[in-house]
Amino acid sequence: MLPTFAKKSETAIPIHVVESDSLKTISMELNIEDWVNINQFKASLGNILIVPASNGLISCVLVGWGTEEARSRGRFHMGAAASQLPNGTYEIVSGLSGKELENAHLAWVLSSYCFDRYKKKHIQSAKLKPSKDIDTKRILIEAEGDFITRDLVNTPTNDMGPDALEKAFCDLAQKHNAKTNIIKGEALLDQNFPMIHAVGRASDQQPRLLDMQWGENNNPKITLVGKGVCFDTGGLNIKPTASMGLMKKDMGGSATVLGLAHMIMSLNLKVNLRVIIPAVENSISSNSFRPQDILISRKGMSVEINHTDAEGRLILADALSLADEDKPDLLICNATLTGAARVALGPDMPPFFTDDDELADQIQKASIENVDPLWRMPFWAPYESFIEPEVADLDNAPKGGFAGAITAALFLRRFVEKSKYFVHFDLFAWSPVHKPSQTQGGACQSARAMLSVIEKRYE
Repeated sequence: MLPTFAKKSETAIPIHVVESDSLKTISMELNIEDWVNINQFKASLGNILIVPASNGLISCVLVGWGTEEARSRGRFHMGAAASQLPNGTYEIVSGLSGKELENAHLAWVLSSYCFDRYKKKHIQSAKLKPSKDIDTKRILIEAEGDFITRDLVNTPTNDMGPDALEKAFCDLAQKHNAKTNIIKGEALLDQNFPMIHAVGRASDQQPRLLDMQWGENNNPKITLVGKGVCFDTGGLNIKPTASMGLMKKDMGGSATVLGLAHMIMSLNLKVNLRVIIPAVENSISSNSFRPQDILISRKGMSVEINHTDAEGRLILADALSLADEDKPDLLICNATLTGAARVALGPDMPPFFTDDDELADQIQKASIENVDPLWRMPFWAPYESFIEPEVADLDNAPKGGFAGAITAALFLRRFVEKSKYFVHFDLFAWSPVHKPSQTQGGACQSARAMLSVIEKRYE
């Protein structure tokens, strides 16, 4: 359940955000030098000091903001403080301003996330009274989109297979009065989505294409495509146990675009939004697609299957082809696509690929401003030969293992010709450890940065 901010009329305990080098000055101003010294409080990043009043209640709270170097090593530091506070209503009254203050409010809300579908857990109860001029509506919308993504990723496949993902998709569309079109099973072949069908046909839940449209037709066309592999066994090239452990999150791309779509629609942005999700389970059966099969894509290009565990790019190829036919102004692809991206940049910083330098600059700036780490990687043309086998137009899994994130991105780009701008995100969609405002588990990456980019490009 999404928390709310405290009412502006409520009495709140003041919070002073204190950098290490300003602690002495603040202590003197508040006349609490002795209390600070007794508690050996150093204003280290994320630490808190509760200052008692004479009646036994809380007079104020100091939140350590450390040094600039310490803050650069993480994000959403206010979330660490919020999770330590006792019940009550608080207000940030000094130490932060502008975007930093706004991000602190968002961090507070994000820190309250709790996935308790299967086990009852403690939910943070410290409330925040919003500071002056903070857009609480927007913050709550961003947080709700983030929570939608996390909930979908955290839910195991027995409760989040293609059927359940379709339901979540349709529920979101209904909430925002969006139109949907669902193509399932053999109808995928009839309507020319052969690779989506091939990847998902071995599962007892039919493969499908989920298509949502919202907004006025005369507004700029924005299309979001998300990889919806609800579980990936690796197919006949079956994954080892260690590699299969997190495969419930292989639909993280679809979860991310649904979170972003919720933000866009809730803010009623002046865009013509389309959301396309190929939803499958890459399972194993007598009719699984095989290594050395050659599939003909929606676009007509032939694809040699050299590894059935490189299935995400296959279903995305058909989905991107459909999206591209509509000639959107901006086409955004989100996918948990390659382990190579994690080797290159780790779990916290997804790479993105685009040919447009201006768009890349906007994304990079938005990622910093919105504390949503992203990093540009190149569509490196000399590697095109890596994805071109002798017997087909494309190879879904080039041998050699070099530049895996780049070759996967190049593969996807082959299916985009008519869109004015295209960007692809190779997400992890998971946090391996607990961090401020981010529990271990599903993570919403790139959505808030791209929300900011879309607003600025089309406002």
